[in-house]
Amino acid sequence: MKKYRLENRKGTWNYSAFAKAVVLATIFLVSCNQKEYHLQKVVGSKIAIDSSLTSVPEIEEYIAPFKKSLDVQMNEQLSYNPVSMYKSDYKLNTPIGNMMATIVRTQGAPVYKSRTGKSIDIVLLNNGGIRAGMPAGPVSMRSAYEIMPFDNEIVIAELTGDQVNELINYLIERKSAHPIDGLQILLNEDGTAASVLINDKPLDTNKVYHVATNDYLYNGGDNMSFFKDTPFTSFDYKIRNAMIDYFKKVDTLTFQRDHRFDYAH
Repeated sequence: MKKYRLENRKGTWNYSAFAKAVVLATIFLVSCNQKEYHLQKVVGSKIAIDSSLTSVPEIEEYIAPFKKSLDVQMNEQLSYNPVSMYKSDYKLNTPIGNMMATIVRTQGAPVYKSRTGKSIDIVLLNNGGIRAGMPAGPVSMRSAYEIMPFDNEIVIAELTGDQVNELINYLIERKSAHPIDGLQILLNEDGTAASVLINDKPLDTNKVYHVATNDYLYNGGDNMSFFKDTPFTSFDYKIRNAMIDYFKKVDTLTFQRDHRFDYAH
């Protein structure tokens, strides 16, 4: 094999050896010049997302056609609500809470029945999950998103009679208008239980009850510990989507306050 040689005034160098020497020298020089950097401090600032922020015309122009199309879908009338409903309307139970519980049962029960052969006994949601009211007038997809902006899904938990008793005591102790269905609790004047019925029957401690709720509550949200480690069924059905499906098939909403959770007098 032919070797290439480099000529200089002092003689002949082997090219391969010369190249290696250059590389090694370069590595040595670079390594000697490397500096070590150490974090001295971290500085942060809060940027408020409010009306002080101005829009960017280029971005506004880009999203305009998408927003227009989305607004048409969001504002299309699906149903009609004759009387405004808000979660603070009454204590213990409210029309909007009763609507939410009814929707979960009405939309969730057929799916649960078809997949498991079982029926929903009770519905329990949380008052705090209702994030907006429903004014009187047209009901749209936007209404569903405003009331339920979260992606909570319907979950059916299997509770023993003793666990359902814990659920009932939870509601009695807190006396909040958590949406319920299939369950009636009447209170004495002193706030203790006067009567408890599940689908018009007394609580059976030997029975397993199928309780429809959402994944947030099932996982212990709002301190609902009675759901812990109970068998459950989830069928990938968001409560918000259940609301939209319900609104599409019901012309006029007629929900009212009733005696599902109330004082006995």
